[in-house]
Amino acid sequence: MELLVIIYFILVFKHGAGMDHRGNTIRYMKHLGKYLIVVSLFLTVMGVCLRFPCSCLSLEKDARSFQTLRFKMVRQQIASRGISKEKVLQAMRDVPRHLFVPEKSRRSAYGDFPLAIGYGQTISQPYIVALMTELLTPKQEDRALEIGTGSGYQAAVLSRIVKKVFTMEIIPPLGRAAQERLKQGGYDNITVKVGDGYYGWEEHAPFDCIIVTAASDHIPPPLIQQLKNGGKMVIPVGHPFQVQSLMLVEKSERGRIRTKNILAVRFVPFRRKWK
Repeated sequence: MELLVIIYFILVFKHGAGMDHRGNTIRYMKHLGKYLIVVSLFLTVMGVCLRFPCSCLSLEKDARSFQTLRFKMVRQQIASRGISKEKVLQAMRDVPRHLFVPEKSRRSAYGDFPLAIGYGQTISQPYIVALMTELLTPKQEDRALEIGTGSGYQAAVLSRIVKKVFTMEIIPPLGRAAQERLKQGGYDNITVKVGDGYYGWEEHAPFDCIIVTAASDHIPPPLIQQLKNGGKMVIPVGHPFQVQSLMLVEKSERGRIRTKNILAVRFVPFRRKWK
């Protein structure tokens, strides 16, 4: 603004010196108005041009910083604990975890712990996400079902390995937000549904693998039925707010079920209703 005032007086002095004796100021004021409009537009454009590269540089710096944290997370928290399948490690490197947590928690996104995402739900610890993914031994042609979309992070990781992911969320606001987030992220092979995951998604069954991200006191029979022969399911089993067991469920080619206790975990409860 101060610069415009200075320019105004410079132009007044310049044109005032050339006024005729009749003091025809109106014509000169029109000229001054045109000059000031042009100068104002020029300064506005210059201001935007100067600010925009700084924003771009800031975003680029943040992206590099988060990538560094993500690679460190995979190296120190996941690979060092025995996760060895390269496709799982690469998926964990590829998916930007910080975009799946609330903005206030982004700087903590790559920590070795779960984070709250609202509505009493959490995004699992990175190691647990990787472990559950590896236990499924997912293949490129697989179709997977996830129960408990949450923020969409587990589905995003799995989608980098399998052909198609179907994911269900009982809490409507979380489900809708995850759907939009996954769409914006370009995860085109993920379909989100808001509903009770206990009954699975019969319309798209059977599934090569099923992953459940909430603790149930038993393994839902509909999920066992919708698991393809030769498929695998990973599910935390146990009572709410207590230590649970992460179970690997394997279905043989003849349809026989075998379960294996992997390790103790603590997940949020498997919800059947929302309000």
